[in-house]
Amino acid sequence: MSLADVKKNAQERMAKSIDTLKANLAKVRTGRAHAGILDSVTVEYYGSPTPLSQVANLTLIDARTIGVTPFEKKMAGAIEKAIRDSDLGLNPSAQGDTIRVPTPPLTEERRKEMVKLTKTEGEDAKIAVRNIRRDANEALKKMVKDKTASEDEERRASDEVQKLTDKFVAEIDKLLAEKEKDIMTV
Repeated sequence: MSLADVKKNAQERMAKSIDTLKANLAKVRTGRAHAGILDSVTVEYYGSPTPLSQVANLTLIDARTIGVTPFEKKMAGAIEKAIRDSDLGLNPSAQGDTIRVPTPPLTEERRKEMVKLTKTEGEDAKIAVRNIRRDANEALKKMVKDKTASEDEERRASDEVQKLTDKFVAEIDKLLAEKEKDIMTV
């Protein structure tokens, strides 16, 4: 493994940490409705738990209402029950072929809890990025020890890994600030 490989590997792993953070932040509810809220809901479909998105079409009816249209009409009751039983605090109601899922407005206290949750997710992402930095630095030190790289090369590469880390931590902070603003907007 060369110095460039170590840096490339670290960058790819840090980018995956950012992608994971984005996916986790998408699950956190804001004041507006979005279909991603229902990603964690599973429905009993012919005896096996199936993600809601595979048995129904999810759409936004308006800023506070999600529309769920089952692919099979007989699934409507099971879908409605699955949404109600999930721990999301949503109360769906059937209207013809479509199930309307209104998202209640968040209270100030609940908004603050959501912000805390996003900060926890952000801190986890930062820890992951720092662990990747540590792994890369250990790999660089091992290369010096094995005499496949000089100490000067190791120091330069270590500085570049630190710059990568700083860049990704700044991106995490930016994502968190955007999400916090989104949550606190009434």
